[in-house]
Amino acid sequence: MSTSTSDVAVSPDRLKRWAIERALEEGFDVARVTRPDAAPDTGTRFDAFLEAGHHGTMEWMATTAERRRAPRALWPDVRSILVLGLNYGPDHDPLDDLKHRDRGMISVYARADDYHDIVKKKLKAVARDFATRTGADVKVFVDTAPVMEKPLGQAAGVGWQGKHTNLVSRELGSWLFLGEIFTTAELPADEPEADHCGSCRACLDICPTGAFPAPYRLDARRCISYLTIEHAGPIPRELRPGIGNRIYGCDDCLAVCPWNKFAVAGNEMKLQARPDLSLPALADLSRLDDTAFRALFTKSPVKRIRRDRFLRNVLIAIGNSGETGLAACARDRLDDEAPVVRGAAVWALSRLLPGTEFAALAEHRQAAEQDPSVREEWQAALTGAM
Repeated sequence: MSTSTSDVAVSPDRLKRWAIERALEEGFDVARVTRPDAAPDTGTRFDAFLEAGHHGTMEWMATTAERRRAPRALWPDVRSILVLGLNYGPDHDPLDDLKHRDRGMISVYARADDYHDIVKKKLKAVARDFATRTGADVKVFVDTAPVMEKPLGQAAGVGWQGKHTNLVSRELGSWLFLGEIFTTAELPADEPEADHCGSCRACLDICPTGAFPAPYRLDARRCISYLTIEHAGPIPRELRPGIGNRIYGCDDCLAVCPWNKFAVAGNEMKLQARPDLSLPALADLSRLDDTAFRALFTKSPVKRIRRDRFLRNVLIAIGNSGETGLAACARDRLDDEAPVVRGAAVWALSRLLPGTEFAALAEHRQAAEQDPSVREEWQAALTGAM
């Protein structure tokens, strides 16, 4: 960089330009600046989300609510926030992957190495150089921290929160990882981005499980991303058919956004989809034991939900596949050690086997089942088959 330390020390504008150039040099695709008080209604909206119970079982949201309401509640000394975006755009329309019913659909962001590690490493590099150049204190955050990053992204002009509550960029569409650098330095703030959704309802109407009770409101309890990732127990039966072949996350409301006509495929090599995580065969996934699961998802964010929850998702996808040949895979999981896996296997078989065959299987297996939740699955499936 050609800008000298003395130049940036006396010129906040030059310091901001340097910081943005440094972020782009590190591989970020967009960098903007906002003030910590630039999104004053964030706390009110977040409280309403919690009061409605829309966070489901994500109790960590409620326990960190005080720090989430405003950046200064997290760090009182912050004066400026750099919001950085990294494009992870796919090289095809993820909605096309829904056609492959015998294969599992993993959300685009999770088909490569864990983005938390990639984004944080880049954030730390920019923040370290910023602190060295300015002497200012810095802190870096990705979305595991109690930071309401999407409202900050809108306040900084990176994009706006669409009706699906995700950030949308006019230049890059829907596919952005966000990271923030909080600093005690004073930087000129960018203008916020206006809402450009207009009358469009594409993201609301495409949701298979009706997770949007109103525009700009998400009920996580009905969201496929929540159900397949955050929710630990059996997935509510009425929502299972809408999950289709999605085994980790969901991209529908992102992918359908018309602003993706401006989206481009991401350039970060570490975020390129791994071939073995791009539409893997459900039959193969159903056979994973814990060791094989950990090996397959090394460095992947999928690893954090662990094997049992993942196989629950796989078996629901098998039940939705319509492929009677996959019934054998579900039958093999009736003896799985995990009740949540056995229960999902029961449901899958009830969808794939003829009613009489399923009833005969239930007569043989139901009485031997020790777990009450799995017995309940047998009974509910039998009732549905009659």
